[in-house]
Amino acid sequence: MKYVNQPIRKSDAMALVTGKPVYTDDLAPGDCLIVKILRSPYANAWIEDIRTGTAAQVGGIACVFTYKDVPQKRFTLAGQTYPELSPYDRLILDRHLRFVGDAVAIVAGETEAAVDKALKRIKVKYRVEEPVLDIHTAMDNKILVHPEDNWESKVPVGADNRRNLCASHAEESGNVEEALAKCKYTVDQVYHTKANQQAMMETFRSYCYMDYFGRLNVVSSTQIPFHVRRILGTALDIPSSKIRVIKPRIGGGFGAKQTAVSDVYPAFVTWKTGRPCKLIYSRYESQICSSPRHEMEIRVRAGADENGIVRAIDVYSLSNTGAYGEHGPTTVSLSGHKSIALYRHLEAYRFAYDVVYTNVQAAGAYRGYGATQGIYAVESAINELAAQMQMDPVKIRELNMPLEGGPLHGYGDSPCATSCAMDQCMARAKEMMDWDAKYPFRDMGNGKVRGVGVAMAMQGSSIAGVDVGGADLKLNEDGSYTLGLGCSDMGTGCDTIMAQIAAECLETPMENIVVFGVDTDISPYDSGSYASATTYTTGVAVMQACESLRQKICALGAAMLEEDPKNVDFDCEYVYSSDKKVSLKEIAVKGTCGNTQELQVTRTHSSKISPPPYMVGMAEVEIDKETGSVKVIDYVAVADCGTPINPNLARVQTEGGIAQGIGMALYEDIQYSNKGAIRNNSFMQYKIPSRMDIGNIRVDFRSSYEESGPFGAKSIGELVIDTPSPAIANAIYNATGVRVRELPITPEKVAMGILKLEEGE
Repeated sequence: MKYVNQPIRKSDAMALVTGKPVYTDDLAPGDCLIVKILRSPYANAWIEDIRTGTAAQVGGIACVFTYKDVPQKRFTLAGQTYPELSPYDRLILDRHLRFVGDAVAIVAGETEAAVDKALKRIKVKYRVEEPVLDIHTAMDNKILVHPEDNWESKVPVGADNRRNLCASHAEESGNVEEALAKCKYTVDQVYHTKANQQAMMETFRSYCYMDYFGRLNVVSSTQIPFHVRRILGTALDIPSSKIRVIKPRIGGGFGAKQTAVSDVYPAFVTWKTGRPCKLIYSRYESQICSSPRHEMEIRVRAGADENGIVRAIDVYSLSNTGAYGEHGPTTVSLSGHKSIALYRHLEAYRFAYDVVYTNVQAAGAYRGYGATQGIYAVESAINELAAQMQMDPVKIRELNMPLEGGPLHGYGDSPCATSCAMDQCMARAKEMMDWDAKYPFRDMGNGKVRGVGVAMAMQGSSIAGVDVGGADLKLNEDGSYTLGLGCSDMGTGCDTIMAQIAAECLETPMENIVVFGVDTDISPYDSGSYASATTYTTGVAVMQACESLRQKICALGAAMLEEDPKNVDFDCEYVYSSDKKVSLKEIAVKGTCGNTQELQVTRTHSSKISPPPYMVGMAEVEIDKETGSVKVIDYVAVADCGTPINPNLARVQTEGGIAQGIGMALYEDIQYSNKGAIRNNSFMQYKIPSRMDIGNIRVDFRSSYEESGPFGAKSIGELVIDTPSPAIANAIYNATGVRVRELPITPEKVAMGILKLEEGE
């Protein structure tokens, strides 16, 4: 293949590295109103009185809005296909404030200085109430996060606002208790993952303006343009046809921008005033009022027979959705469905969960989307089983891992592994790490030890039967092609990948493919860039569009040659028969003059299955036994993502996901005060790893071929964050004997664990 499976440079690379104006704030007009939000200092409070008169009198202030001014129609900010599983529990501004950072008022003015001055002049009298901060006591608590009568769950997900429940569910196959009772080896442990911030370089931001048709235009750094249009229509209580959403370049999302965090406020200002405006979140706001990963506490019971075959797994996930339910019912489901399925011999499994409301910052989507938390828990439990059996943790996985054609227990989106190279991934990772020589640990002298650990993971490729990818392709007068996409390139390079697929299908140079980003007025519908769907789903739509356009080109070329279309062929430069030909450029010109056959097609695609990609991760860490400090020396990752359309982009996706996973495992530690205020409100307090902290990352691929994907491709974007936490935790145990079951694994936890072991506790 000339373009697919080739390391093509990103099409926007030079524009980005040379600082061209491509991002939302770059494109906003200079005379925009500046929009800022007054935020609640309390975790649970009611506005008894709010006075904005003095603020409105500040020079340059255009408007001040409070809960009295907004529609009283609840909605969700979750970017999910309708009907959303997330409950409708928000207003643009509410009298009831549910976390520290919740929106109290909207101020818009000519300058930032004027807006800052006006914010200080708003006088609010609060009735402060006790917050619910503990996930263990939230359910059925007398304090209700959402006592309102117009709270609504549109889909039966077990939600009940009178119980502080955002979702609840249980499923079981076989008799788990009987299966566990028969197992020679069992574990029963609880694993806790904290909330994590995506920390993308470009914070949340949107600008809005009215066009001459009286429609609201929203330019937003978002992963979900079409969902934003629907969300804003609901929130503003206007028809979605009155709204147009445009996505420029995105400076990273990692799932955070699958929630319409910032769009509703400037949209409301522009709709009410008719004036253009913009809202740019500060890093402080992105830390305290955005959409971080869901905190989860997961209990895992697992059992294996005397031969190391895992026979039963029982998973219970308690998830903290925070003050609002965005993505609460959906993220938690992956914590079981993507982890239990890693073990193919199960006689029985059970998966249950509760998602609770609390008075902290609302959680949302983050790369891995619940699978990360679940895989950390289940893989850690399997590592504990292996230690109990005195078995190499690689060996227990070799005995139990998914194999092509084999079952995927509890993974309803694909009953069996349609394509799977997990065994090859494990063998290659073991070779790259030199596992047999390094396992379990080596004493390096000077009080330092090095241990190795392993984990495996699977994710999905789109949401089966739900996600839709769209592609619009047309032939231009000069013989070039325009490819219109509905998916959002958020830095991952999907625009480049789609151009590669089109160039391969059309047998034309990549520079002959002009890709334009998302504009809901002219782009084909696409669910958005999330759920590891873009390459897998939209890629097939691009292939289908290319095939349909080729047929149309052949039909018009045959007519120009006065031939039957069955008697011509197309080599992407000429349509030809046995003795005559017409060039693509001639056909393109003919398509604009006296022609009744449009040389343009739109295709959409949705898959009935969600074939998982697979990965093995191995970590080598060095621990200072005196201080407990942990340093990642080497990380090996081998992934099966089917056919990598662009190996370079797949590699950097993998490296980036591993770096984020290392941050989750060792550094990122969201903490709240007893009043519900987040302590980690800047990068001074919230530590993410730098290049100096992540050691050596080595990546390789072992490809299967997924027939339902474009050129055999599956996803890779989310999978790559799933293995670092359990692999690093396993390496620390192998080096020190200390088992840490709560992330992040800080030096204090390791040092205290070593001390307890030395004291014989």
